[in-house]
Amino acid sequence: MEAVLKREYVLENLCCPKCAAKIEKHIAHMQGVSNARVDFTVQKLTIETQNPGQWDDIMTRTSRIIKRLEPNIELRDVVLFPKQEAAKDKVDSVSLNTWLRRLSLILGMALFVLGMVFDYVPSITLLPPIRLALFLVSYILVGGEVLIKAAKNISKGEIFDENFLMGIATIGAFAIGEYPEGAAVMIFYRVGEAFQDYAVGRSRKSISALMDIRPDYANLKTAAGLERVSPETVRIGDLIVVKPGEKIPLDGVVLEGFSALDTSALTGESLPRDVEPGSTALSGSINKSGLLTIKVSKAFGESTVSKILNLVQNAGSKKSVTENFITKFARYYTPAVVFAAVALALIPPIFVPGATFAEWINRGLIFLVISCPCALVISIPLSFFGGIGGASRNGILIKGSNYLEALTKVDTVVFDKTGTLTKGVFSVTRIAPVAELTEEKLLYYAAHAEAASSHPIALSIRNAYQKELDHGVIASYEEIAGKGVSVRIGEDIVLAGNAKLLEAAKITVPLSEELGTVVYVAVKGKYAGYIVISDELKADSKAAVEDLRAIGVKQIAMFTGDSKAVAHGITKQISLDAVYAELLPHQKVEYLETLEQSKSGSGKLVFVGDGINDAPVLARADVGIAMGGLGSDAAIEAADVVLMTDEPSKIANAIRIAQKTRNIVWQNIIFALSVKGVILVMGILGIATMWEAVFGDVGVALIAVLNAMRVMKTAKIS
Repeated sequence: MEAVLKREYVLENLCCPKCAAKIEKHIAHMQGVSNARVDFTVQKLTIETQNPGQWDDIMTRTSRIIKRLEPNIELRDVVLFPKQEAAKDKVDSVSLNTWLRRLSLILGMALFVLGMVFDYVPSITLLPPIRLALFLVSYILVGGEVLIKAAKNISKGEIFDENFLMGIATIGAFAIGEYPEGAAVMIFYRVGEAFQDYAVGRSRKSISALMDIRPDYANLKTAAGLERVSPETVRIGDLIVVKPGEKIPLDGVVLEGFSALDTSALTGESLPRDVEPGSTALSGSINKSGLLTIKVSKAFGESTVSKILNLVQNAGSKKSVTENFITKFARYYTPAVVFAAVALALIPPIFVPGATFAEWINRGLIFLVISCPCALVISIPLSFFGGIGGASRNGILIKGSNYLEALTKVDTVVFDKTGTLTKGVFSVTRIAPVAELTEEKLLYYAAHAEAASSHPIALSIRNAYQKELDHGVIASYEEIAGKGVSVRIGEDIVLAGNAKLLEAAKITVPLSEELGTVVYVAVKGKYAGYIVISDELKADSKAAVEDLRAIGVKQIAMFTGDSKAVAHGITKQISLDAVYAELLPHQKVEYLETLEQSKSGSGKLVFVGDGINDAPVLARADVGIAMGGLGSDAAIEAADVVLMTDEPSKIANAIRIAQKTRNIVWQNIIFALSVKGVILVMGILGIATMWEAVFGDVGVALIAVLNAMRVMKTAKIS
């Protein structure tokens, strides 16, 4: 079976969510296409096929579909994380067609105002044909484009869209002699549409501002000097120079220079990070002071900045339950209201005595005007995307609105210990030899016994020894799984590990109750002492647990492979509900499934780990959150949410952002449906006019979009 081919394209000039849904539906049903998604928020089309050999044919048919459905949309290849300046230049150069549209709108509005003046000045009376001509010309100038679009869509079988609804409603108003209302509805629709497009554009610009971390160029060091090149052309191992004030274009290691880096665009933290020769420098950071020479360690596509940009841009492809529901709702809502409007216009005049067609057709037209669900279809994806964007500004990367929505229902949070609640930096805190040995001699035996190990415990013992190891004295080495090591050092057999190791050799061990990992040492078959290695709690671990309780998380637990003594010691410090110690990776999954059964029905279980060792548990949890750190590739790939600063307190921030996003989404849903429902009832009773109907459609959509834009601001957590 051939591999799946997936490509992305930009749908330039895509400004209508229903247009996006139409395009997605038609392309997804094409032969050879396994999946197609249109993200209205970022104007992106994603196509997948399991038949790469048919790709050219698929793209030919895709272009035809787009041109048939929406001729103004341009399909073009994605430029990898395009800079916004180019888009801005394009927006600034207004086309002749745009000026003509603006001019026709202004002239149409002027004629409408003139007609209204004549209508309301008693001393002026226009002949009926002249009055009709004045409002009709105004209507054609303003709404001609809408009528043309409606006619084209009807010819393609696409009937129930906003152009059709506005066209029928306004033509109906003229047919029953309501000329001012017919022209006014079209004017307010066009003006409201313009404001709505502006609001959507502003929201997109706010989202696009996240893309400003993309570097423009790299100063490549060559034999001829510095050459300014595109970051995509720089290879691993090349040397680049970053001057003060410039963005670091690719990940690498500092070879020369000292500086402070502004990593706020990556982590949301304002405190600069000092670097020196040997330090890691991440792409997207800004060099604040010194001149740096950096050896590139990753190609541009694999660098931190690329991973973050790709994650944010693709977040919209994983839609929330609410978004999917609204899409289905809109599909059935509009036709239902149209048929209801037809019934409202025709049935009462036929069966109700005294009812006139003119009166009930007018009420039916009001139904048509407010039937478009744009307020929901536009504002809800913008709200979710804004929440994801706001979270990323805080150093919280959320991989889709489905995960953002899941964070609003967190019931249980399970933490890994090392590197999550603790710093993951082990150090020797106690050396306790027997009376016959000195601390230095005990550390000598332990350091040489751990000479071949790369485990953090072994590294901390060797670091504490602070002398060069004499590998010549190490005659043999045996690692005993789950217990420790047995090593011959000179003429002495040395055991170093947990109590089980010494007990298996029938050596009596006085157990230590000190907090930390205890390494027991025996020399020549006799107990020699112990060394305590401790992993310090992160500064905000306690606050993280307290914040989670404050926002309603019911159960907080910890998984660790460390000893029960260490695990319970941490539990006392930060007041966890449950702790599971001495676990192997597969046991973590088993205990996670047990915890999942105890959560509430709709609650979500979150696991927080370091992204690589805890990959099975991260995958099994409802939401996996990884401590991404600065440049941790494994964490970014493994989890649903990544905390770029390694701070567990950011989990509560992520939940708050999700809750604020959800609140705004539901504000829009309740507001839009309530206003539309009230006006529909008023329309049935004959109370509402076309003016209220226009507000129920365009006004509500505009308010909902403006409300959605608040997410970008409210998501900023100080």
